[in-house]
Order: sequence, then structure tokens, then C-alpha cells
Amino acid sequence: MATRTPSKTPRRKAPTRNTKKQPQRTSFLSSSLFFKMVMFFGVAVVLYSQRGVFARYLGFVTDKIVYAEARSMPIDKVLDTHIEKSFGIDVSEYQDKISWDKVKEIEGGYPIEFVFVRATAGSNKTDKKFKRYWKKAKEKGFIVGAYHYYRPNENSLEQAENFIKNVTLVEGDFPPVLDIEKLPKTQSIDRLKVGLKRWLETVQAHYGVKPIIYSSESYYEDFLKDDFEDCPFWIANYTAFYKKIDSEWSIWQLTENGKVHGINTDVDINIYNGNSVQMKELLIK
Repeated sequence: MATRTPSKTPRRKAPTRNTKKQPQRTSFLSSSLFFKMVMFFGVAVVLYSQRGVFARYLGFVTDKIVYAEARSMPIDKVLDTHIEKSFGIDVSEYQDKISWDKVKEIEGGYPIEFVFVRATAGSNKTDKKFKRYWKKAKEKGFIVGAYHYYRPNENSLEQAENFIKNVTLVEGDFPPVLDIEKLPKTQSIDRLKVGLKRWLETVQAHYGVKPIIYSSESYYEDFLKDDFEDCPFWIANYTAFYKKIDSEWSIWQLTENGKVHGINTDVDINIYNGNSVQMKELLIK
């Protein structure tokens, strides 16, 4: 049998190998770059399309003078713009000591016509200063209103009963107010709305008048506007300067940093979207 001479293994040429692999690497990098560019532009399109939503939560709204300018806008300039309207404040136990004999005007000489006082919170809390502040505000001749701070994760009917047993309203007072600011932790938004409606219906049946709903503008736009459109709204937005208040709002809370002689802490300032005569249309008859 003949013996085969084993063939020699040829040397691999490094340049040849690199030359063959280089086009594949270039193709991969190009694909990766293309993918990243597509992702970037995709995200950009989504962000742009949702700019209105992000704007609300960041405190920006495109159809009004907003945030940076509004935050530096002196309160008296805002009030001057709405000088024909009625002004008021809202207080709670957080305004620890109030010298009611001195409470007359918002700093700058703007007369206070109405005062809202927190009455209750959740299913069992009563504001420590409610009875005193309610009595003093009435003695001073202010138009008064009472509000309930709603806790989304507590029973709505128990919360309504808590308000009813602590608040007596008469002719000339504001309707009861439901203050909703928080999102629920243990229930859906739909269930939250069911609870809010139960509170509103129970309280309306007791006092014979449709309650006012208080909330922030973003909360109002996203969760309340479409389902509770038949209620008067009291809306808080501290980051926008409205030259014209939305016609769907009865009251605009423009700042939490107001100054009032007789109140040692900052206080919320509110503008009723109308004059004194028009405001009487909202009051209990």
C-alpha cells in the first residue's frame, strides 16, 4: 500500500482574514446605528405627541402665561387683572393663630369677601380649628363655605356622614365642598369616581344643593371634567397667570403664598369668577 504524504496546512494570512471580516462588522454597526436612530426619533415623536399631558404635570400650559413668569408675577398684579371680581381665602388648622379682628384684606388692599374653612378629612377627622374659625368668619360678615378633604382609600359614605354631622349650612353660605387631590392606592380610577359620586349624592341629598368640587387643574382635566361636568368647580393652579378664567370654573385658587394681616402664616388666595352679585347665584338659597 502506498503511503500518502500529508499535505501542509497553509498559513492563515492575517490581512486576508481582516479584509474578509471587515465588511460584516461595518454592516452590523450600520444596522445598530440605524436602530438607535429609529428608536430616538420614535421616542421624540411620542414625547411631542403627548406634550400637552406632560405640560400639565410640569405646570406648563400652552395657551396662557405660565410657570417662570407666573411664579415671579406679584400676587397684586394678578388681582389687579381681576379687580372687578370677588376675592377670598381658605383656612384650616394649619393657620394656627388667626387674629380675626385684623382680617380684612389681602396684602395690597384687596378686600376679602369670602372664607372657606376646612371642616373634615376622611371618615373620622374633624379640623381642630373648624368650629372656632367658622364662627369667627361669620361674625366678621364674610360669606363662608366648608370643605371636606377626601381620602380616596376610605369609605365614601362614612366620609360623607363625617362632614354632615359636623357642618350646618344655612341660606347665604356656599354649598358644601369636596376637596379631591390624591389618586387611590388600593382601587382603580373608575372605583374612585364611584366613591366621589356617592359622597356628592349623599351630601346633596342632605343639604339640598349640588356640592362644589375642589381640585388641581391637571386632576380636573384628567379625571373629573368629563364625569362631573354638572358640578361647580374650584380649581387650583399656582403656575399659570390667567388673564381670563375658564368659564367652567366658579373659583380659581391662584396661590398658596398669600399674605393677610392677622394671619401669621401664608394663606391660599382665591378669585370668584364673577362679581359680588354674580357670586350670590352660587350660594345656598
